[in-house]
Amino acid sequence: MEISFNQLKEILPHSYPFIMVDKIIEMDNNKYAKGIKSVSGGEYYFQGHFQQEAIMPGVLQIEAVAQVGAVALLKENPKRLALLGGIKNARFYKPVRPGDYLVITCEMIKIVKNLGIGKGNITRDGEMVMSCEISFALR
Repeated sequence: MEISFNQLKEILPHSYPFIMVDKIIEMDNNKYAKGIKSVSGGEYYFQGHFQQEAIMPGVLQIEAVAQVGAVALLKENPKRLALLGGIKNARFYKPVRPGDYLVITCEMIKIVKNLGIGKGNITRDGEMVMSCEISFALR
């Protein structure tokens, strides 16, 4: 199942400039989602991070994973809100720069009532860029 950018805006509560995913290319409701992000040199955060060498902030990489996971959780529950509850074991292996094409995945490993835990990662050209575990509180 593919979800376009316009459809993403109906699922996620974010608006520009805070949507960190361009589209979802694979999904299994409440279990898994895979999205893509084409990183542009015009991204707002490159104005100050860093002037000598533009690098996507790690916290925004985590946000991208969280948004992909939230889409998996919310596609069948559109009236709910997935709040980021926690981050564990975040690791950053390679910097993300303008021109990078990112593949973002999040697999839900546990869902209990109003809580979800997911494992996510970002790859570029098949190489791991970052990985983390995230938890969600569903409202």
